[in-house]
Amino acid sequence: MTHNARQRFRAPSKLKLRDKDADDATFSSRAANPKLGKSRAKTLDIERTAALIDRIAALQDKLYAQRKQKVLLVLQGMDTAGKDGTVRALFSRISPMGLRAVAFRAPTDNELAHDYLWRVHQHVPVSGEIAIFNRSHYEDVLITRVQGLIDDDECKRRYAQIRDFERMLTETGTVIIKVFLHISREEQRQRLQERLDDPDKQWKFNPEDIKQRAKWDDYQRVYEKAIRETNAPHAPWYVVPANSKTHRNLVIASLLLETLEGMDLHYPPPHPDLSSFTVA
Repeated sequence: MTHNARQRFRAPSKLKLRDKDADDATFSSRAANPKLGKSRAKTLDIERTAALIDRIAALQDKLYAQRKQKVLLVLQGMDTAGKDGTVRALFSRISPMGLRAVAFRAPTDNELAHDYLWRVHQHVPVSGEIAIFNRSHYEDVLITRVQGLIDDDECKRRYAQIRDFERMLTETGTVIIKVFLHISREEQRQRLQERLDDPDKQWKFNPEDIKQRAKWDDYQRVYEKAIRETNAPHAPWYVVPANSKTHRNLVIASLLLETLEGMDLHYPPPHPDLSSFTVA
């Protein structure tokens, strides 16, 4: 049972991130049974997520065999929101056949010489595939806007282009799930500090993260605007509370499973010419 995650976490038309609780644990085992201790509830949530992943894996096998539809999962969020962790937690146990994760970093000179959607379009999923975008085309209406690389008029044009781009993908067989991983400013501070304090995690720390953290309010505003402008029935946004990594994984697994279950996936019918074949 996935508890209708798509309905519960769908971004509202007038999204205000300050009204969304990054500690919300609606789907947790403890929410269903407040008498559970934290440790026991966490263990149960991990077990529930693992069971969902098994069901996702079975449906992904049918998606790959059917080769008619495609799934694009977009992960966006502030630094340390858990994009990498989500990919590791949800997809490391799924067959790599028909699965691909793409991380979008700062564009190269060659990418900058093209239109901003060029580098994205070549990585969209092929038939039978689930593609996960760790950051995405939305960086070009987020960081570019906060840093003043584009103005309001250009940003408005890009919203329209993104809407058209995503509509074209859906009209050619791609099911899109867009997830904003919502963490609090305090949670980000703790995660950045953990990277500094742990020698084995210092490689993850970038001094630029501190500069971007100082623009927290600006990023919250541009995220709200981008989500509102591009939230559509064919390409919906979901705001997932992500202060708890365990709860985050449970919610996103639920979103993906509900989506796959709604796609009428099945194995291709047996070929009649093969019925008389035997293997010696």
